[in-house]
Amino acid sequence: MSGEVVLSTRGLVKRFGGITATGNVDLDLRKGARHALIGPNGAGKTTLVNLLTGVLQPTAGRITLEGRDITGLAPHQRARRGMVRTFQVNQLFDRLTPLETLALTVAQHRGLGARWWRPLGADRAVAERCDMLLEQFHLTAVRDEPTQVLAYGKRRLLEIAIALACEPRVLLLDEPVAGVPAGEREELLRTVGSLPADVSVLLIEHDMDLVFSFATRMTVLVNGAVLTEGTPAEIARNAEVRAVYLGTERVHG
Repeated sequence: MSGEVVLSTRGLVKRFGGITATGNVDLDLRKGARHALIGPNGAGKTTLVNLLTGVLQPTAGRITLEGRDITGLAPHQRARRGMVRTFQVNQLFDRLTPLETLALTVAQHRGLGARWWRPLGADRAVAERCDMLLEQFHLTAVRDEPTQVLAYGKRRLLEIAIALACEPRVLLLDEPVAGVPAGEREELLRTVGSLPADVSVLLIEHDMDLVFSFATRMTVLVNGAVLTEGTPAEIARNAEVRAVYLGTERVHG
């Protein structure tokens, strides 16, 4: 494998009482990666993401971001260092429009948070960045609609646009197509597939069509531990992976 490691874990453990939710996980995310984390329900994927982002503190182990130990940092400190996450459930301001939401995000990221209420065109750089994101995420036609009336697929696109507005170096996509109706999925899949090449992406997803169309490397988590890691072709041929998913998920072959 080539490419500099931007995010890594070594011996990551999380115990809740007598239950080990994450067991000695070693994971490397390389620069520009399209890396998927998959596993059956209860495999520990969400726990691992919560550890990576600082929502949970590990029982043991270490997390590094661009060579710096971030194990003890709070979520907002990790975000400032370039790690941004989306969530399984939308966390949006229903009464704001996509334009207002992105203007607030971009202004805050650029240190203009105290002036976010100024007319949206007052800061040309903020307005231009918002226009770019609205176009990139197919939100221009609904830019002035309250978020609460948007189709669910558009809400998911807005959430990813917000994450990208923070100019992440590492982006954790937590089940981006969860709950999205079939008719809205294609646009979302195309947009995820066209994320900037310089952003390293870790995708946590149950949808195998998205995983195999997006990822160039995959890690399989089972019972909180890494079962195997490899290319999509290697994962698809792996007998242990097939056994884990038999009857619960379709692994492409």
